[in-house]
Amino acid sequence: MNALDALRKARRVVVKVGTSNLTESNRLSVRKVKNLVDRLMALKKEGKELILVSSGAIGAGMSKLDLKQRPRDVKMLQATAAVGQNELMKSYGKCFGEYDQTVAQVLLTYEDFEERNRYLNLRNTINTLLKMNVIPVINENDTVAVDEIKLGDNDNLSALVAVNMEADLLVLISESGLHAGDPKENKKAELIPVVEKITREIEEYCGGTSALGRGGMKTKLQAARKTMQAGISMIVTSLGKDSLVSEDSTLFKASGKLSDRQHWICFTSKVKGKIVVDDGARKALLEKGCSLLPSGIVKVEGNFKKGDTVSIVDKNKLDVARGITNYSNVDVERIAGKKTSEIARVLGCKGSNEVVSRCNMVLT
Repeated sequence: MNALDALRKARRVVVKVGTSNLTESNRLSVRKVKNLVDRLMALKKEGKELILVSSGAIGAGMSKLDLKQRPRDVKMLQATAAVGQNELMKSYGKCFGEYDQTVAQVLLTYEDFEERNRYLNLRNTINTLLKMNVIPVINENDTVAVDEIKLGDNDNLSALVAVNMEADLLVLISESGLHAGDPKENKKAELIPVVEKITREIEEYCGGTSALGRGGMKTKLQAARKTMQAGISMIVTSLGKDSLVSEDSTLFKASGKLSDRQHWICFTSKVKGKIVVDDGARKALLEKGCSLLPSGIVKVEGNFKKGDTVSIVDKNKLDVARGITNYSNVDVERIAGKKTSEIARVLGCKGSNEVVSRCNMVLT
């Protein structure tokens, strides 16, 4: 199966478009926006559900404010994004309006994915929009995002959206598919049409970033890891002349099927601390499918409370698993190395026998 086959078979598709595909000479290009919309509406007529993740707010703001270079100051970047987001949505509204297609703006930060209730509320909202025949247009909320809640790039944002919405396919519109080398520097660099597994060799093919955008092939590989493990294929492609996907495309084939909750634990929830385990516990987790019991715990690092996500590591600090803890760091320290029968005596009350239950754990 190639990229075109994957697009043909998919019903719910998340499409991410980068800044370079929406701008010309550091200015928002209505022509480019219309070209994208024409191709999206062709897919819509085929009965596909579409979710658009769009970069370009800062580029559009630069156009409106007549800025020659992308601002470096955070406050100026946020102000530029605030102006540009309005201009970007006006352009989308006009182009989609020619097809009598309604669109909705959805601005997100990392917190909308990190907090489980907000994560589920986001899904419900977008599902409702799709049922109303509305195309959601999603972007990171650059105007309010600071480092602590910043997603960082729309490649990873689109992957999180695709997983949250249980999409069939994620399409990243870029400058090209993945090549065995930088095609800008080496025109003979061979296109890699299909990736079934992200190997060290594939990682070495990562390129740089564009002048206006924040992504690059490295962030696309990060996005691919998220989608592939969730059972969602991903395409990296340039915009085709007559279709959304060109022949210069790479298909990253779905390779696993973590449950929604497992995927959220592994890729989206924020790790609040570490639990160091002994060799016996490590073996039980990796080879026997066991939960983490207090008897195998050696040490606790960081401050966390019941319900937080923690990283489980061995004595060499190598990752073993990630999961949701049933106890705070204070309580784990008190019962570390103890038998489950001793938990009630040590803590003064009966809690879970498991520090991290297997159903709330993902091996890493």
